[in-house]
Amino acid sequence: MKDLEKYSAIELGKEVNKKNISPLEVIKYFISRIEKRNKSINAFVYLNFDEAIKEAKILEKRLMSGENIGEFAGVPIALKDFLPSKIGWPTSHGGVKSLIKIDKENSIFYETMKNLGAISIGKTNAPSFGFRATCENKLFGSTKNPFNLDYNSGGSSGGSASALCDGLVLLAEGTDGGGSIRVPASWCNLFGFKASSGLIPNICYPDAWAASHPFCTSMALTKNILDSAKVLNYMSRFNSKDPYSYKREFFDYSKLENIDEKDIKNLKIGFTYDFNIFPYVDDEIKTSMNKIFKKLFSLGIKIDEIDFKINRSLKELTDAWCFGISIDSTIEINLLKEEGFDLIKDHSEELPEDFIYWYEKVKDFNLIDYYELNKIRTEILYSFENVFDKYDVIFSPTTICLPLLNDVKRKFFKLNEVLNEEINPLIGFGETFLANFSGHPAASIPIEISKNNLPIGMQIISKKFCDEDIFKIAFFLEKINPWNYDIPFNREISEKN
Repeated sequence: MKDLEKYSAIELGKEVNKKNISPLEVIKYFISRIEKRNKSINAFVYLNFDEAIKEAKILEKRLMSGENIGEFAGVPIALKDFLPSKIGWPTSHGGVKSLIKIDKENSIFYETMKNLGAISIGKTNAPSFGFRATCENKLFGSTKNPFNLDYNSGGSSGGSASALCDGLVLLAEGTDGGGSIRVPASWCNLFGFKASSGLIPNICYPDAWAASHPFCTSMALTKNILDSAKVLNYMSRFNSKDPYSYKREFFDYSKLENIDEKDIKNLKIGFTYDFNIFPYVDDEIKTSMNKIFKKLFSLGIKIDEIDFKINRSLKELTDAWCFGISIDSTIEINLLKEEGFDLIKDHSEELPEDFIYWYEKVKDFNLIDYYELNKIRTEILYSFENVFDKYDVIFSPTTICLPLLNDVKRKFFKLNEVLNEEINPLIGFGETFLANFSGHPAASIPIEISKNNLPIGMQIISKKFCDEDIFKIAFFLEKINPWNYDIPFNREISEKN
């Protein structure tokens, strides 16, 4: 029993189902890795080994009795410490000490994976209220990038990405409201997929529309495409309690694994470096994308550069995202205040300054402000749809820069001396949030490791409800440009970390 961290989730599930290795042996192996390695990267903020061992023993008995326990039998998974994900486990709302409480409901990711035989080991770090695309908070600190501990894992699902990247689990929960799956996937050399709005149900009570401004969804971060396709097979379902959920015949995304260039040639592909709004994109990211384009060109696959006609500045768009994502947190804070708990007044030291800044702005917004937000979202939607009249798939950078240094007190910054425009540190470096305005499916796929040994990801966006086109492209790119996802697994662990 060696190198289990190098297995994909599906591969390990097969070994367990064949009884070549027991669920208990698997969990004990990964517990040992977590005990040795988690402290250095700060990925897990809550661990429950006793419960994981108990579940593994139960699974083992079921397996030995001949019961089918699922495709992900014995696979260790991580849950995200943001929204409730497992009944009886604590949630800190992304490192807000005074908001720590016990989960009273399960997430769709947890329920899906448990039914498939996976075992939850703990919860991973996230920024407060998920309000940024880096992973840091005042309670737990920054989550480090396993490729280089001086750098951040990305956010908001950064703890999940870091744990998976370092081989502490084989699947990890992510949620995405602006790039929270795709940014950490890009920075941690993983595949991260955000589905079309409505493909994976969001059950929000008492406000069923709470996950729609911007559109948010949950999914898994994975090391390869097949694991993600398999998870999506089970998480995509109709649920009438989600107002955006839609019915479709079952589609097996994993069957696209054997895609070839003939199928890709039938897709019309375009690319953009900046959507005509980002003032800067790292040259190394452009160069890495160009290498992918050359490989596709050599196979006779055509790619056109797209001129996006978005007549808004980056600041206008990031401000709109901050407004939209702050609506529900502001409502939540005001409801708590009515119950006698004033988070802003009595516990402001637990929150980032920029979170408080946007709370103060949003609480005074009116109907016209909300109308202006929807105008911007509509412009983005129309811009995408105009492009998708001619193209099936869009390539872009996932982020405009390589991973950022860790900084719990992160403030507005400039990416280089030439750039005069300040970049919003919450989301301004991610070319991801546009698809959350509109609800289009999008993913980040690894394409190269940079000169200073940091991962580079490329974003893939497709037409609404054509999520399979992303998997067609992703499976094909994995074939012609495979990535080594076990680079960080053997990094040295020292006491100072």
